[in-house]
Amino acid sequence: MTPEQVSCHLRRANEVARRALAQGHHPFGAILVAPDGETVLAEQGNVDAINHAEAVLARMAAQKYAPEFLWQCTLVTTVEPCAMCAGTQYWAHIGNLVFGMTERHLLELTGNHAENPTLDLPCSSVFAAGQKAIQVLGPVAEVEAEIAALHISFWTT
Repeated sequence: MTPEQVSCHLRRANEVARRALAQGHHPFGAILVAPDGETVLAEQGNVDAINHAEAVLARMAAQKYAPEFLWQCTLVTTVEPCAMCAGTQYWAHIGNLVFGMTERHLLELTGNHAENPTLDLPCSSVFAAGQKAIQVLGPVAEVEAEIAALHISFWTT
């Protein structure tokens, strides 16, 4: 993906997060982008503390698309996937990841919040333990503040 496509898709994922927030969920959003770097195949907001946007999207994609196709796709998400979501992406065979804000930055914003006991574990560490080389791009400074703004307003109220 071009830098412009990356920013555009991250902003779209943040709109998905905004919609999740408006529906009373945590402000996380993810989209699945086709190999052309342009076509959005699916969108998913956070459901609850167990059904994160990325994991739900990866499970749905794995049911709909062949692994060979998904390997060429990109999961674009507002915040770096947690260990559960990174593992789900790995098993779903989605070969590329773009995220806007790190899990560590999220931890700084949420603190010891009971609804989000954030793991300080980079997704690259999860992927490195596997046998497939998931390509990772993130954080993306251009949109990080926009993504963080939703979390600041949510976790500090």
